[in-house]
Amino acid sequence: MQLKSLKVFCDVVGRRSFSRAADENGISQSGASQMVHHLEDELGVRLIDRSKRPFVLTPEGQVYYDGCRKLVQRFLALEEEVRTLHEEVAGRVSVASIYSVGLSHMSQIVQDFMRQHPKANVNLQYHHPDRVYELVHNDTVDIGLVSYPRESRTVKAIAWREEPMIFVCSREHSLASAESIKLEQLDGLDFVAFDEHLRIRNELDKTLAAHGVHPNIVIEFDNTETIKRAIELNSGVGLLPEPTVSREVVAGSLVAHRIADIDLVRPLGIIHRRSAELGRTARRFIQLLRGEPLSLEGSEDGKPRSNGHKKNGK
Repeated sequence: MQLKSLKVFCDVVGRRSFSRAADENGISQSGASQMVHHLEDELGVRLIDRSKRPFVLTPEGQVYYDGCRKLVQRFLALEEEVRTLHEEVAGRVSVASIYSVGLSHMSQIVQDFMRQHPKANVNLQYHHPDRVYELVHNDTVDIGLVSYPRESRTVKAIAWREEPMIFVCSREHSLASAESIKLEQLDGLDFVAFDEHLRIRNELDKTLAAHGVHPNIVIEFDNTETIKRAIELNSGVGLLPEPTVSREVVAGSLVAHRIADIDLVRPLGIIHRRSAELGRTARRFIQLLRGEPLSLEGSEDGKPRSNGHKKNGK
């Protein structure tokens, strides 16, 4: 039984697709299917119930997947450990990020990482927050980048940074020329808001309500880019993370003010599966994100160990 077959099986389950798993491993879809069939023949059980759409794991398949996932992760981490014994980071890290974090931070971070480690590979993708958690939970990616991070039985969260939430309006809005903005001035204003199902919207709603502020929500979206476009058209004002509007403020298409009488912040976090065996490349990428110059040497459970030097990563 070859380890490659186990990896293909884990990728099929994690990506919920034979074709995506095949692409990941550089083989044909029929080749991936044959590998899984071969595993089933050797074990004498069905691992995947193909009669359902989408397919589901059989009870035996779930037990096998849980064990194989840990085995494959450990082997890949071991391979990377051997390849990087001379402190050269040459592995791969897969990252899923919510749109606002990715678009405002990740381009420069990835460039810095690749400049430091030219033989490494960063696979970066942007998703809705729920999808980021799903990808981390399913071991489809190494780490996720989210706001208001939450832990669960399977997901571990690491504090990353905090971003000020600021008042944003168009150049034509009556408050564009204001010297300062107080929270009470937001009461009754037309607002372009985050979708009501997002954690950031819930947190902002609670804070505003606690201070007796009730904006008039005229439209809502699930990403900052669309919110910014609507504000530029003077459809309403909004509260957005400061880094996400820096380009528009410099270009003059948006006006931004900090709220004078309250500190509104959005916490950002790095999430990964608790049982995941993070390789050196993933650990070094986390180190770069947090601004912590840690040793490449990790503990036996795959978590990075500090070399004694720390600095604030917010």
